[in-house]
Amino acid sequence: MLDWHQHIAADPQVMYGKPCIKGTRIPVDLILDKLAAGQTIEDLLEGYPQLTRENIQACLQYGADSVRNDIDLPFAS
Repeated sequence: MLDWHQHIAADPQVMYGKPCIKGTRIPVDLILDKLAAGQTIEDLLEGYPQLTRENIQACLQYGADSVRNDIDLPFAS
């Protein structure tokens, strides 16, 4: 299994500390939003040539781990 820690980091000096692909200013949520909107991995690789397939897979794994672990989200009332 891919270890997303090798591809994603959060640095307060980069994008206000949002999780980003290491060595870039590309936030994980941007990649997830584009995939959710129907873009393919190939579309992303073409649009962001500095990304690798593993970077994109790491974003998906990060998202899965985020949902699986304890996250404080407000519940609708």
